[in-house]
Amino acid sequence: MRGFLYQDLIRKSVQEGIELRQQLLSLGSKIEAAGQCLIDHLKSGGRVFFCGNGGSAADCQHLAAELVGRFEMENQLNALALTTDSSILTAVGNDFGFDQIFVRQLRAMGRPGDCLVGISTSGNSANVVKAVEAAREMQIATVGLSGAQGGQLAQLCTHCLVIPCQRTCRVQEMHIAIGHIWCEMIEEARRRGHLP
Repeated sequence: MRGFLYQDLIRKSVQEGIELRQQLLSLGSKIEAAGQCLIDHLKSGGRVFFCGNGGSAADCQHLAAELVGRFEMENQLNALALTTDSSILTAVGNDFGFDQIFVRQLRAMGRPGDCLVGISTSGNSANVVKAVEAAREMQIATVGLSGAQGGQLAQLCTHCLVIPCQRTCRVQEMHIAIGHIWCEMIEEARRRGHLP
């Protein structure tokens, strides 16, 4: 009997995810444009940086790992999650403020021709927004993954994919789905000889 207590919740959760995935079809051209931006910058020798907080930080690490290691092909692409160095994160957070943890890394390592992917389910995470602002100043391309109405990222990023949902968990599910599509695009570009 206990196994049936959560069936309505499970059905509702799965259905909500299905409906949002169907909405991704209407974002197809935007997903492609953002993915092509990543391909173009990797092809020209640029690095792809990722930044985000919490679950979005985990997505940053996940996607960087797919590009450096393996998605479905073995990769050795130039990608880095700015969320992983605990010494840098805590030192910069302590000495300069948490809103500077990605900016300082980007200013130290980023160059024109690179690309920054900023992930924030609200689109308003101060440290991600500041990193995007810095990237624009540095002639680094900007791609955003956001939710709800898109927040500041929708206004700042060259390419921003906004998931029209208020629930963080569902937005994050769609973000990683888009990230995986980008990985598929990048590996297809490699198969066609458009990327090393």
